[in-house]
This record gives sequence, structure tokens and C-alpha cells, in this order.
Amino acid sequence: MTRYYTRACNFYYGKNSENLVKSKVTLPLNGNKFISFDEIEIITRKLKKKIKLNKIKYLPTDIKKKITKDVRLISSKKKNFSNLNFKKIPLIMGVLNLTPDSFSDGGKFNSFNNGINHAKKLLREGADIIDIGGESTRPGSKTVNSIEEWNRIKKILNKLKYLNVSLDTRKADIMQKGINLGVNLINDISGLSFDERSINILKQNNTPFVLQHSRGTPDIMQKNPKYKNVVLDIYDFFEDKIKFLRKNGITHNNIILDPGIGFGKNLKHNLKLLQNISIFHSLGFPIMVGISRKRFIGDIAEENDDKKRIGGTLSSSIFSLLQGIQLIRVHDVNEIMQGIKVFKKLLYK
Repeated sequence: MTRYYTRACNFYYGKNSENLVKSKVTLPLNGNKFISFDEIEIITRKLKKKIKLNKIKYLPTDIKKKITKDVRLISSKKKNFSNLNFKKIPLIMGVLNLTPDSFSDGGKFNSFNNGINHAKKLLREGADIIDIGGESTRPGSKTVNSIEEWNRIKKILNKLKYLNVSLDTRKADIMQKGINLGVNLINDISGLSFDERSINILKQNNTPFVLQHSRGTPDIMQKNPKYKNVVLDIYDFFEDKIKFLRKNGITHNNIILDPGIGFGKNLKHNLKLLQNISIFHSLGFPIMVGISRKRFIGDIAEENDDKKRIGGTLSSSIFSLLQGIQLIRVHDVNEIMQGIKVFKKLLYK
């Protein structure tokens, strides 16, 4: 049986978008009238076809039913959670790595004072939430035991518990300790696959979380990753994982999807995902991308120093904004916010 996928495309922005939505020419993306669309791409494993929204009614009945449902999800307003207002796009997640070995800033902020000061700096610069992590999951990294991971983050988490904080961890016991300290969001790069206890922790606490796609553990994930179709394979992963979580008691919709740029993907995979990222809107959840200083930028720009990849991070962030992505995870909040503010001022006339 052929499986159909729906990708929103041909976007409009700003006042022009608002007027088109009012005239019922376009539909608002995620309920936001300042970004809308009038076209979709219908995709199968064998072909792609773009059609205008007003042509959906002419599709065969079974396909029309599926596409109509997808369009409803794409255009529906997303509920706010974790102190995040999803009408504001893009929201910014600032990165605070309290590790000695993270790929970009390992050892820079893992002292108490440096960590606290950097978190406050990220918030002043415009971050909507701070993502705190005590274990590096860069390609090639090894697992850190729970005791060491918790010792790296517990004092700073306790100090920042009144702020809007996300916890970057794969381990259920760390999740529970973080939730006890008031963490508002769990960000598990393993897609809740690393620790089988994680689902129960999130269920018992009714905690929002980021569901990320990755292939394999960090120490092996970049060893010749392969997909039949990277975009559709990851879409299927999300759809199947959400069904599995529902069966296991996760009934809330406070979930953010992250396709996991750079986690078990090569340059071609990462580019395909970003170019087609709007397909994930039809799953009905907010979308996050982690593109900050990633290797794919270095591959394109021929820049080995990850600290010199801010330009590529900014261009990727703006492209994501144009696709309606709700949340962008970055190290350089000031530079990315500045670029987005100027771009939106020019675009949203």
C-alpha cells in the first residue's frame, strides 16, 4: 500500500501573508497568520507532485482524506508549553554545556561561576530557554556515568531552577533529578531509546520533552550512516515512535520533534533534511533544529574551526525560519538573534 506524505511549501510572510490568510488564499502555518502557504507537495517513496491547496478537492477520495488531515495539522495552532510561546518564531534555545569535552565549547563553562554567568548572558541576549547538559554526545564521544554527569550539573541546575531550563540528558535518573529541581523540558538526543526507564519517568511526571532522531550511539553514529530516503525514513521514525509512546502512556502533546542534524547523518543527509524540513509540520508538533556550528557547515565552507561557523549557523537559522521551524538550538545567541531581527525587519514589511 502506497504511503503518502504532505509537505507545505510556497510560503508567504509578514503583512502580505496576513492579507492572503484574511482573503482565504493561503492557510496559516501552525496558526500563525504571518507565515502561510498556498501549495503542498504530495510525496511517496517513488514520486513527488506539487499542487495548489484549491486542487486538493480533485484528488482521489482515499488520498484526499489523508492530505486533508495533514493540511489540518500543518495549519493548526500549536499549544504553548514549557514557558514557550510557539506563535513567536523562531524561539531560541541557548546551549550551556557543562562538560570538559563538548565539540564546540567543552571546558569553557563547566565551572560554577562561568556556567551561571553564561546562562544569564544567553538569556539577556534573547534565549527563550537554556539547554543544560553534563554529557557530551558529539560524534565519537563515550558515555559518562550518571554520578559524574549529575555532579557536573546539579549545583548550576539548582541555582537556575527559577529560570526556563531544558535538560539535555539520555538517562532516566538524571531526568528525574532535574524534574525535581524544576526543569521545564527534557531534551534526549537518543529519542528515548538509550534508557528504557525514560518513558516511565516522563509519563509519571507529565513532563514535556524533545523527541530527537539519531542513529546509533555517539561513538559509532557517524560511521557510514545509510538511509533509503533520509527525509521519509525519519518521518516514519517519528510517526512510529509517537504511536509507541501513546501505547506506553504518554498521552500529552507537549512534544517537540528534532530531526537530529548531524546525528548519524552525512552532509548529503543533513542538506536533504534541511531542504525538506517543512514536511515534519504535518506530524502536528513543534519542530526544533540543532544546527549550531555543526560539521555540515564546516564541510560546505571548508572550515575546520567550529567557532568560525557562525555565518553558516545564521544562514541555516534563517532558512529554518522561512520554513516555519519553531525552535532553533544555538551557541551564539547574540549573533543569531541579531541576524534574525534584521532579516525579519527587512522581510516582514
